[in-house]
Amino acid sequence: MSFLLERDTLHGAAGKAFLTINGQVKELFGAKKVQTQAEIQGTDMKVIGTKRIQNKPGGVKQTGTGTVYYGTPVFADILAQYVRDGVMPYFTLQTTNDDKATSVGVQTIAYYNCKLSGTVPLSVLDADSDMLTFDFSFTYEDFEILSRFNDQPAQLGT
Repeated sequence: MSFLLERDTLHGAAGKAFLTINGQVKELFGAKKVQTQAEIQGTDMKVIGTKRIQNKPGGVKQTGTGTVYYGTPVFADILAQYVRDGVMPYFTLQTTNDDKATSVGVQTIAYYNCKLSGTVPLSVLDADSDMLTFDFSFTYEDFEILSRFNDQPAQLGT
């Protein structure tokens, strides 16, 4: 029986995130956390003759969240453009996991037609905080796995 070795678990900070907005590529240098998810939406289906309830997939809701250190201006800029012009700017997000201490390789995923959702803080002051952060959320319409982790880690325990 093979299993993943501890040395091949990925360090959470080993990677980068980039936004492409209005033709400009910006590293999301103040990112503390970025996470995307795809929630499969389904409809329950009941059939006479069984007590089992089946679930038929009907679509996917694609969202993301993140936490950045305050002083990362890109989200306030997006909001300002929307308020000023009435058009919500879309952006592409690209994330890369790249922990050189592991043998699992590199994974890069691009998320297309992202747009902010929820609350965007413009000012943050907090006497109890040593480091100011804020959370953001977004939706995306498509994604592409540009490079994927190795299918099998080079070092397996047995």
